[in-house]
Amino acid sequence: MKTIQSNEIPMEIKAEKKHNMSIYVAMSLIVLCLVIIFAYDKSNSIKTIDNQKLQIEKVTAQKSDLQSSFDASLVKIETMKASATEMSAQLSDKNIEIEKTKTEIRSILNKKHVTESELVKAKTMIAGLNNKIGDMEKTIAKLTEDNKVLGEQNMALTTDKENLTKELGATVAVKQELEQKVDVASTLNASNISIVPLNIKKSGKEKSTASASKVDKMIVKFDLSNRIIKSGSTDLYVLVIGPDGKPVSSGNNFSGVFKTREEGDKFFTAKFPVALETAKSKSVSFSFVPETESFVQGDYKIEIYQNGFLIGQGMSSLKKGGLFS
Repeated sequence: MKTIQSNEIPMEIKAEKKHNMSIYVAMSLIVLCLVIIFAYDKSNSIKTIDNQKLQIEKVTAQKSDLQSSFDASLVKIETMKASATEMSAQLSDKNIEIEKTKTEIRSILNKKHVTESELVKAKTMIAGLNNKIGDMEKTIAKLTEDNKVLGEQNMALTTDKENLTKELGATVAVKQELEQKVDVASTLNASNISIVPLNIKKSGKEKSTASASKVDKMIVKFDLSNRIIKSGSTDLYVLVIGPDGKPVSSGNNFSGVFKTREEGDKFFTAKFPVALETAKSKSVSFSFVPETESFVQGDYKIEIYQNGFLIGQGMSSLKKGGLFS
């Protein structure tokens, strides 16, 4: 019988160990592959996440920059609107375009998940908006300059108007003064005044008398002259003041009062028109008879007025009795 030594390993055990080793190596390789794959996937995932973070940060930064740019544009717009209030009618079309662009930009920037392409669009629109703002600024600048020029011209015209008004006022004042002087200078002058008391005989013959009881009427005669009065008709007012100091009325000729320039309103005994020619004298006469009573003893004063001025006066004294030739 062959004896088996204890230090020799049977073939079956060796084969089993070899098989186990192969399984271990295979498992190790699988685990290693899985580790590598996991590490690769994890690395890719991290890289992807990092890229996404960078993209988000980039988009956020771009959005922030665009928002700042947009806000700056809005400030400009509001500033220009304030300065262009009076010119809004001329800029209404541009304002409509800008408001439309603002709305579109705002809608993009207000999105929670904005894309890069939308930001590019917003950036382009903001650039266009700034161009429109620039054009608007130029328009406002031109309108402001035009308005300034118009304001200066208006101020100059206002100054000229004020000067012309002052000059016109001075001219009017001088004209009125000259007219006043001419008016006063054209006042007539009554000269050669005579007052003749007359007695009318039964035969109709008239004879002068100084006896109050015999006087039937008085005839007043005088000459009128003025070198510059215009040809035409003018009114004369004759006031006869009786011995009692009161105006004497003479029938229908006594019609009330007239206005004088120095003595206020006065009664008149007779008023009648006189036709005159420039630089020519004219003789005038009229007669009067007291309306309610006969002539009395005393002085009868005659005052002749024209153009509001006293131009002549005279007096006739009647005695109690006797004839005056």
